[in-house]
Amino acid sequence: MNEHLNNDTAAPEEKVYTTLNLGPTHPATHGIFQNVLKMDGEIIVDAEPTIGYIHRAFEKLAERRPFNQITPITDRLNYCSSPINNMGWHMTVEKLINAEIPKNVQYMRVVIMELARIADHIICNSVIGVDTGALTGFTYIFQWREKIYEIYEEICGARLTTNIGRIGGFERMWPEKAWQRIDDFMKEFPKELKQFEDLLMRNRIFMDRTINAGGINAERALQYSFTGPNLRATGIDYDVRVMNPYSSYEDFDFVIPVGTSGDVYDRFMVRQQEMWESLSIIRQALKNIDRKSTVFHGDVPEFCLPAKEEVYNNMEALIYHFKIVMGETDIPVGEVYHQVEGANGELGFYLISDGGRTPYRLHFRRPCFIYYQSYPEIIKGGMLSDAILAMSSMNVIAGELDA
Repeated sequence: MNEHLNNDTAAPEEKVYTTLNLGPTHPATHGIFQNVLKMDGEIIVDAEPTIGYIHRAFEKLAERRPFNQITPITDRLNYCSSPINNMGWHMTVEKLINAEIPKNVQYMRVVIMELARIADHIICNSVIGVDTGALTGFTYIFQWREKIYEIYEEICGARLTTNIGRIGGFERMWPEKAWQRIDDFMKEFPKELKQFEDLLMRNRIFMDRTINAGGINAERALQYSFTGPNLRATGIDYDVRVMNPYSSYEDFDFVIPVGTSGDVYDRFMVRQQEMWESLSIIRQALKNIDRKSTVFHGDVPEFCLPAKEEVYNNMEALIYHFKIVMGETDIPVGEVYHQVEGANGELGFYLISDGGRTPYRLHFRRPCFIYYQSYPEIIKGGMLSDAILAMSSMNVIAGELDA
């Protein structure tokens, strides 16, 4: 009898979903983090991110180090643009001790920070191209990041984790070869950047893959506390260099590029235009820098090592050298917050000093950590391939995310 029951009364089959681990060590994740995806075919139904795989307790490490030894820790945040992290930290301490930094030194810092921004954007935008299947642009443009690293190398001897500069300025005046490398870069890079744009910007396949993929509107971006290119891609023109100028950025004339829809293509375009603006800022700075000046440091002898000739021949200089290296420097009691426009957005340093040789408390505001919260929302309802593009265009750097 049961065999003849109407099939309409049978219980409907439950929809079957697939669980997919995107990461933590998959090449497409651009870092060591995991997303557990609930998939309906190739459509993402839900996502749960997991971070902390490379958590290194930076803030606690910093609370056990003298102020001048914290700079190498900042290198390991966004390691694609380390000098911005370095100088952001230096300016935070300078705010605490009320140091006056010469204009020449401030402009030199601007040159290095804008070169770092270009290097970071080269990585992000070329990798977006790779994730859409366009490898050629990457191979053309990536060599220019290496040329920026060669400039770093001439100035401080390092390339990736730079430890560049010091509290108060720089450890030495830049050698002539560094200036020459900067001049060569400024002369040659614009042509190569234009060539990169010609390969991708109006490429129909690239546009089809990136327009309307991984979008977020301005209201939601502000609710998540977005900053940097990811916020500006939604149409909000917030830039720390303009809103709260530092290192004499108020002296420079530049445009804040903005998008409209906050999708992958807009994020690509904002970063692309920002590279042109960075070139303009560097040109303005180079016009006003006195390359023959012997001033490379502010009047803060507590952080400026004596010249080697003095250390080798003068007992007082040797003692002072040891005091600086060991962090035996009087630091005022105080509480400061300083922010810079990192390549990924507002990079902030919240510092509390109790007058000791190390910070009482130090908190890094890492832009990656802030905007990565939105990633599950951005990718829901989209294709798996779009999720990879969204991650690329947000420029999630694991070192900055986990800290």
